[in-house]
Amino acid sequence: MPEVNGVTDCVSNCVSSKVFNGTSNRVSKSISDSTSNRVHAVKDNSIDIIATSPCDGESVPGLLEEIAEHGHVFLSNNDRRSRLQLLKAARSLFRALETPRETMIRLCWAEATLYAAIETAISMGLFSLMDEKDRIAKKVDQLASMAGSDPVLLSRIMKHLAAMGVIKETGPDEYVPTNLSRTLASPKYADGFPCIGNSMTPSFYKLSEYLSKTGYVNPTNAGDGPFQYAFNTSQHYFAWVRDHQSILAQFNNHMSAYHQGRPSWMDPDFYPVQDLLLKGARTDKHAVLLVDVGGGLGHDIEEFHRKHPAAPGHLVLQDLPAVLGQIECIDDGIMTMAHDFFTEQPIKGARAYYMHSILHDWSDEVCLQILEGITAAMKPGYSKLLINENVIPDVDADWQLTAQDIIMMTTLSSAERKEQQWQRLLGQAGLKILKIWTYENGVESLIECELV
Repeated sequence: MPEVNGVTDCVSNCVSSKVFNGTSNRVSKSISDSTSNRVHAVKDNSIDIIATSPCDGESVPGLLEEIAEHGHVFLSNNDRRSRLQLLKAARSLFRALETPRETMIRLCWAEATLYAAIETAISMGLFSLMDEKDRIAKKVDQLASMAGSDPVLLSRIMKHLAAMGVIKETGPDEYVPTNLSRTLASPKYADGFPCIGNSMTPSFYKLSEYLSKTGYVNPTNAGDGPFQYAFNTSQHYFAWVRDHQSILAQFNNHMSAYHQGRPSWMDPDFYPVQDLLLKGARTDKHAVLLVDVGGGLGHDIEEFHRKHPAAPGHLVLQDLPAVLGQIECIDDGIMTMAHDFFTEQPIKGARAYYMHSILHDWSDEVCLQILEGITAAMKPGYSKLLINENVIPDVDADWQLTAQDIIMMTTLSSAERKEQQWQRLLGQAGLKILKIWTYENGVESLIECELV
């Protein structure tokens, strides 16, 4: 059967031919692509289901019970701890109910634009205008006239502020202030927004790009880190801020607002000042009780003086001359002394040397230089070093701590530290930790040290 043989030969020849191979490859690729697409479609469908379902629906019943329990305690006691426990549970419920897709949209859209809206409102004085007189509801047109703003622009800004809970909407283009907007009418609290926005936010947004270029190595060089990359400068963050006086003033206000309302180590329920610091302290006329090293404008040492007015010995505030020069007045019982903490500590044998949020600004290597000057001045068996810093817990760290850690990384190439990191650093400096006194899961801690 020549025809059959011919067809068979033809088929046989085609099998080894480029034409048939190409057709076979196309068919094979088509089948492969179809299968791959179906696999991807299944995966995409699966991700879409996850993305549009509550983030942690299984936790909702337990969280509702927790909120009811904490809510009852808060309404009965109305104290700080119960309020924070209730707030933490409420935030957990919010995160559990929100879907991943909603979280993504909120983070990408709502919160980034909220920052811009708040900063705009601050710059035009909106919150102060809303808070004038009897704080009755005001129309956008009225506020726009007072602020010298385009009413169309202001309407859009205020609409988003209301949607995000910063102000309260009472009618079409009509708003009243909230406690938050009233607070932001004060520069002490408002200045954090332009300060962070103009001196830190670019570093946040450039962090991923910076780390990709450096091989994802933890930043430790304060002169060549994310801040320098984002701002195209070789200056240290603090030097850069000193060259931008308006930002420096905003920074000081922001730090003051940050410390407002936080637990203080000087209070009886935090650190036993009387038993561990005042008891056994020298009482002669030359005795120095407390040296506030790098104490800025003196807020901490003035607070100590107010809360412990009968404490024996001198209180000394140390900082750079430029910083001390900004102090308008200070309590009579406090001495000021110009001092650079990178140099030898001039006061020897004080009962306590105190540093508040100093060491988290620096790498371990630099911290050891700072500590060397202090330990050389300490009297064995008598002097203490009190370090008022954050201590990040190994689990369940508060968002304030983790946020500050990223801020330290991006602006100063430094870090907040865990307990074992503090143990290692202070041990290298010839110090031993007597106890870490912690309030609210490490958000505020006092590390009590003495010479080894």
